[in-house]
Amino acid sequence: MKPVKTKRQLRAELDQQLADYLREGGEVKEVPRGISGRFDAKGPLTPLFTPTKDENPLAGRTPLTHVVQALEARKHPVPVPKRPKPKRPRKKMILDDFGQPVRWEWVED
Repeated sequence: MKPVKTKRQLRAELDQQLADYLREGGEVKEVPRGISGRFDAKGPLTPLFTPTKDENPLAGRTPLTHVVQALEARKHPVPVPKRPKPKRPRKKMILDDFGQPVRWEWVED
């Protein structure tokens, strides 16, 4: 595993690169805070790779709806129906005319 540099090591490396650049005659220009590199800083952000007027931005795209549908189907697989448990006989109480238990019978539903 590659050792991870600490923040202190990264800062020292950056300071060393800056010192080497200045020693070789490089110059650092200071830019006041709040200045933007955009032409219209208050306007909306523009995309970096804008197509030309003659070029349709959607023309080069390949429809992959079948691939997306296959991925979605894998996310939600069709559940396998469970096999019903075999019915077991149960005991049923047989009552007489007065509601008194007489006997038990095994009944299959």
